[in-house]
Amino acid sequence: MVRMSDLVRGIVRETPPAERAAPAERTPPGERPAERPAERPAVAPTRRMSLSSPAEAPAQRTEPERHEPPSPEPAAPEPRAAEVAAESAEPLFGELLAFLAEARGLLRGSGFPWGRLQALVDRCVTALARSADLFWLANNPAAPAGADYVALHQARVCIMALRIGGGVGYDRARLHALGMAAALFDVGLWQLPDTILRKLDALSGDELALWRSHPKLSADIVSRWSPPVEHIVQTILQHHEREQGQGFPQGLHGPAIDADAKIIALVDTYSALTLPPTSRPRLRPHEAIRDIVKTRNDQFPSALIKALLSEISVFPPGTVVRLNTEEVGRVIAVNRNHPLRPKVEVLADGKGQRLPAPKLIDLSEAPFLYITGSVGEGGR
Repeated sequence: MVRMSDLVRGIVRETPPAERAAPAERTPPGERPAERPAERPAVAPTRRMSLSSPAEAPAQRTEPERHEPPSPEPAAPEPRAAEVAAESAEPLFGELLAFLAEARGLLRGSGFPWGRLQALVDRCVTALARSADLFWLANNPAAPAGADYVALHQARVCIMALRIGGGVGYDRARLHALGMAAALFDVGLWQLPDTILRKLDALSGDELALWRSHPKLSADIVSRWSPPVEHIVQTILQHHEREQGQGFPQGLHGPAIDADAKIIALVDTYSALTLPPTSRPRLRPHEAIRDIVKTRNDQFPSALIKALLSEISVFPPGTVVRLNTEEVGRVIAVNRNHPLRPKVEVLADGKGQRLPAPKLIDLSEAPFLYITGSVGEGGR
């Protein structure tokens, strides 16, 4: 059983310290084998230069001192290129959404522009590594006017799954496969009647069976498109499997479920809670996390729930909060290791008077200050 208090207490990402290779020994410049072999071992150990090794004193010589020509001055280091700023989140998300909307027209064909999708996923990986803006844009509960719900849902899940995958240590190659699977995991829903999605909370027996067929439909479509990574098909097929065997279509248990499918399963659930396809009320990010912890914690690995919580926080950016000093501020950044102690921009003092200029406080560095609750919804 995973409890909310367990998740928000002391979430620390343990990263093993990088192993340092022992510095190689250096060969004193100009040294040659001595001319008296009897005083040397038969085979002398090879010694290599290392820029990180301290300079060694030259060995004593019995032969006359020889004057070597001076070494040329080392070339000046080339100037480092300026770091490229993170790609703007809104155009990138819009491009991904438009691409996935176009994919609907390819359902009956056998070809798919995998190169374009992989390039988009790669750009998303880079953007997420440099800034959380794209992640929070994907969290926006306001759907763009006229957006195809399935395309929007897949775009949101793709971005958030990439963020979680990066948080649990996926390398770039694994993130590419995860991102492509997450971008297409629900394409089978396009082959179902639109009414199925609109009444998910009240499906009849036949309608429920039809809806539960969509993981296999999606996997069959993507398989026909010949994905560059064969593993993607299995990920898509298993995205509704659950840890205790309560999922479908195969009823797999935890160890047998694809790792990427587990990430997509969690983010799929979270996304549907914050932006449902039905008229069900939307939950705010921290409310969705609380719902998952309270009612669905046996469906997902606790490590992934912790990873999602460390990204979302109980108080996500944009939330207007009250401190124990009665000051009011807006959360501007999440502290991954301290999800209850984000960075806050204080806007009003304890008497409700607006400050002439906002005051920035990192609650992870202010032990006597804490949030007593949210006072309204902010946007990002």
